[in-house]
Amino acid sequence: MPDDANSSTHVALIQRAVTADLNENLATTLNDVKNAAERGAQIICTQELFRSHYFCQSEDHAYFDLAEPIPGPSTEAFSASAKEHEVVIVASLFEKRAAGLFHNTAVVFDADGSMLGRYRKMHIPDDPLFFEKFYFTPGDLGFKVFDTHYGKVGVLICWDQWFPEAARLTAIAGAEIIFYPTAIGWHPSERAEHGVAQHDSWETIQRSHAIANGVYVASANRIGHEGDSDGGIEFWGQSFVCDPSGTILNKASPDEAETLIAECDFSKIEEQRVHWPFLRDRRIDAYGEISKRFLD
Repeated sequence: MPDDANSSTHVALIQRAVTADLNENLATTLNDVKNAAERGAQIICTQELFRSHYFCQSEDHAYFDLAEPIPGPSTEAFSASAKEHEVVIVASLFEKRAAGLFHNTAVVFDADGSMLGRYRKMHIPDDPLFFEKFYFTPGDLGFKVFDTHYGKVGVLICWDQWFPEAARLTAIAGAEIIFYPTAIGWHPSERAEHGVAQHDSWETIQRSHAIANGVYVASANRIGHEGDSDGGIEFWGQSFVCDPSGTILNKASPDEAETLIAECDFSKIEEQRVHWPFLRDRRIDAYGEISKRFLD
């Protein structure tokens, strides 16, 4: 990370609709990386599974053909892009680990193009139109932090964002910024009744992770309608970055393609944790039962 403890970094979140063309989505995202770098971004994050439509709306074995190995074509492209533009990239990919074994994975590249490692999504949902358990094996790498040229980056993925344990473990491993590549939206038939509450819950839980852990949180979501014309998912966009007090620094629209940029001042982490000393006052001696499913 930067030598000066009071330095800052600029993060960018890529928010856009996708097409049915995998190569077009990759090329467009790489162009977004280029444009973000030209605007001063130093750490750039894609939305979840950006290379394709969100295929988990149905259970179809044909969609396993979308997966790719890591290293593979996408990682080669992002490695070259990170090196060319001297930026850190967090890229969300459908990983084929072995025959019949797949993960929802984020790969982190440093500013010299080196692949620092990967995070495999730990919490896998199984909800209407989010049938991810059919496709993804739960992650087995734990909660990871990557010491990049521009800061210590933690990565969690979409459904992980609802779990305070994941944010806490990533924060105490040293993360200064937690990125959440995301694909979340409304069922169109539910939007009028539940839409505001659903979005507020999504934003509030992530802001609470920032507050409770004294870290920056950056969530990159997609936009657009995908699926059946009378159903499917309407992705709600509204990617955002918030500081360690939970204050939103910048937020994207619900329906426009944007590359959102925000400055993260690392001195705010120290300030927040000194004045709100949650890490100091944790009763780690009393939390043993957190590893149980439920206290009967």
